[in-house]
Amino acid sequence: MADIKKNAVLSELLTEHSELIPVVNRFGIKLGVGEKTIEKICLENDLNIDFILAILNVYLDEEYNPEKDLDAFDVSLIVDYLKRTVENYMQASVPNLEKHFTPFIAMSGGENEELKLLHKIFYQFKSELSEHLQQGLEQLSDYPNELLHDLKNIIIRHISGNFNQNLAYAVIFSITALEKELHIHNRLLEKVLRPKLKELDSGHIEHLNHTFSDEHKLQEENKQLTNREIEVLKLIVQGRLNKEIADKLNISLNTVLSHRKNIIAKTGIKTVSGLTFYSISNGYVSPGDHVV
Repeated sequence: MADIKKNAVLSELLTEHSELIPVVNRFGIKLGVGEKTIEKICLENDLNIDFILAILNVYLDEEYNPEKDLDAFDVSLIVDYLKRTVENYMQASVPNLEKHFTPFIAMSGGENEELKLLHKIFYQFKSELSEHLQQGLEQLSDYPNELLHDLKNIIIRHISGNFNQNLAYAVIFSITALEKELHIHNRLLEKVLRPKLKELDSGHIEHLNHTFSDEHKLQEENKQLTNREIEVLKLIVQGRLNKEIADKLNISLNTVLSHRKNIIAKTGIKTVSGLTFYSISNGYVSPGDHVV
């Protein structure tokens, strides 16, 4: 396709390629852009137009080579974009897939061993992706997506027995969207980030590395359940009511509600069935411990 130019009307571009909406959102560009060109929007928001055009072109065109644009922006812009992308994956794309995947497993029969295995594969992917994001910039390899491919392939070809077809479709579509995201992001790493890193000395890379790693670690720590939240989670999975949990742990009802709110925020899961699978997958309870 033709290169995206600075005089392109952004709304027309987003209408034709709606997959770019979350991409421009990572730069702080919201919907409702009217008939403004990319150049005008970049000027209004103090954004580097060369960098944004490079990202958009690499995103849409597998053959696009941004080499001529690389000198026009600093590597810190790429690292910042990478941070925003990582945050989007872990706080939006993966939880969105999980919101479809968990009820798909729960509503298709808890005794289906094939579906239980699928759930383990999903959490293995989630764990691998999280671990991958902790790599330093000097060793930044492609984002892992083999397990996503396996999940989709198994659902389409090998799952038998009774299961909810509509939820299966939703899971497949979510996997396909995330697969595409990771594939394109790997292309950005190859064509934009790695070439820019080659220009830097080890001291500059180490500084950027600490900036990226420290922020990601902080995000991960903020998502870890506390010991008390795990205690509350175990009782939720056992089918205990809020009042029963409060009495059992000798805490107030408001404190229980606060813990439940934190658990939902950190796991992205609201249903007891979903929390049960989450607890089993993370080793907080064994399959025979819950009553739901």
